[in-house]
Amino acid sequence: MDYSSKDALRPIRHIRICAVFAWVLLCVAAANLSAGVLVAPTVVILSDKNRTGRINIENPGNKPKEVEISFSFGIPASDSLGKISIDLQDSNVTDPRSALDWIRAFPRKVLLEPNGSQVIRLVAQPPRDLPDGEYWAHIVIKSQEGETSFPVASDEENITTKLNMIMKTAIALKYRTGDLTAELEMNDPKIVNADSNVVFYCDLKNLGNVSYLGILTCRLLDAAGKEISFHRSNLAVYRDLRKGIPLPIADGDFSQPYKVDLFISGKGRSDVPHKDMIYGNEISYSAVVD
Repeated sequence: MDYSSKDALRPIRHIRICAVFAWVLLCVAAANLSAGVLVAPTVVILSDKNRTGRINIENPGNKPKEVEISFSFGIPASDSLGKISIDLQDSNVTDPRSALDWIRAFPRKVLLEPNGSQVIRLVAQPPRDLPDGEYWAHIVIKSQEGETSFPVASDEENITTKLNMIMKTAIALKYRTGDLTAELEMNDPKIVNADSNVVFYCDLKNLGNVSYLGILTCRLLDAAGKEISFHRSNLAVYRDLRKGIPLPIADGDFSQPYKVDLFISGKGRSDVPHKDMIYGNEISYSAVVD
């Protein structure tokens, strides 16, 4: 920015600058809807039998986009209330299941024309004598359009703001070697009845050497078996994970006591090809709400 007015005008200029930045933020919110690229597939699985893979990146917009490929490490983690997040790191990673140091992408940078696409090749170069199991990374796709200039607030103030709109997409990469097992254990189930919600908590522990992928379904039933509310979500447990599942108590003629039914299974996932699924055990649980 270039401030070129007299000192006496600074308070007025500050107000006008704030107005310009507020308008800039609104423009960014609208522009981000079309600033990204499309990526397929959403999960890449490599193995000791096939150490190469590919993703396809497509620019659906009407402007060229610069795309850069990098890698990060992070697995789903949860807090005490079962809120799940992933903290991605691209350096100083010491996790023994990280594949960050030996996954490569070709090319790493590309310019996508409007409606253009590009295949990115992925190659795994793991160390020798890697223990059996699954190793993890995230493929990070960063895309940005060209520089955008916003109008000045006035000729006197000579304010111009330039902005690069950047979007990042991260998809999971898994490398598998040797004998693979998927097994899940559930501990410390707890039901909390709070006003108009029943919340089911449980701790999930991965006992296998691959990430447990499945579908979690949970129902809140009344004494007659009538369904009050229903929850269904994809589940990915890499190590330990706490789940908190809210089950709203809908208006209706429901008789108490209520009951919670939970079921976890690897069957039914549509985002991972059947050939890449490693099916583990199933878990069923039922309990009456106090």
